[in-house]
Amino acid sequence: MSWYEAILLGLVQGLTEFLPVSSSGHLVLTQHLLGLHHQNITFEVFVHFGTLMAVVLVFKADIFKMTISVFGFFKNLSNPKYYFKENSDFKIATYIILASIPAAIVGLFFIDFLENIFSLPFWVSIMLLVTGGILLATNLTSTKHSSVKLPDAMVMGLAQAFAIIPGISRSGSTICMAMFMGLNKNEAARFSFLLSLPVILGATILKFFDLLEQSPKFEQFFPMLIGTFVAFISGYWAIRFLLNAIRKGKISYFAYYCFAAGIVGAIYFY
Repeated sequence: MSWYEAILLGLVQGLTEFLPVSSSGHLVLTQHLLGLHHQNITFEVFVHFGTLMAVVLVFKADIFKMTISVFGFFKNLSNPKYYFKENSDFKIATYIILASIPAAIVGLFFIDFLENIFSLPFWVSIMLLVTGGILLATNLTSTKHSSVKLPDAMVMGLAQAFAIIPGISRSGSTICMAMFMGLNKNEAARFSFLLSLPVILGATILKFFDLLEQSPKFEQFFPMLIGTFVAFISGYWAIRFLLNAIRKGKISYFAYYCFAAGIVGAIYFY
């Protein structure tokens, strides 16, 4: 992989990991357009780590408070129900763990099956059209509550598992499903990004074990580092950009991009 290919793929990964347009789908399409048909496990490990660090940087305060709340829970084992009810940070941490279970199950047992079926660029393009439909439907939603409840978290978890299919946006699916449940759009976005942490970390760890089975050459690491840095910077920018778009009620605007990319891709790769 050349350095300019690493920059391009790192940019694609960083932007589309968080913008509601499907990172896996865009990587499939970009790799086919560049002629990189063979999966590069080493590169995927590096760029996933870059996007993970972008989330950590943006939400470091939330992550810190949730971590402290978990330690506090073990100091209040005498009355765990009261602690769960009164500590909102621990409640969110618990919801994140529970909501991550569906994606963990799909990722461990069905990922190869799903990727073999849907990783063809034509079907990725079709799934981008589905993502566009999901995003556009948010215009029909209304806010009913402003804090995450267990049903919201579990529906978002199921949406996250569904988004393992290339072409289905993880951020788009989880945020939109929370809005369909009546959750405030800003809180839906915050929980969606925090929910991405276990998934991105888990994917990085799984691919790291695959990496151990390979023996990448030392000269390959330079483009990998470039791609990681680009994924980190672009991922950080993408998170900030999307949060601002959601605050302005413009998440449905991304639907038109998904429709355009999906139609062009379906025609090109048919």
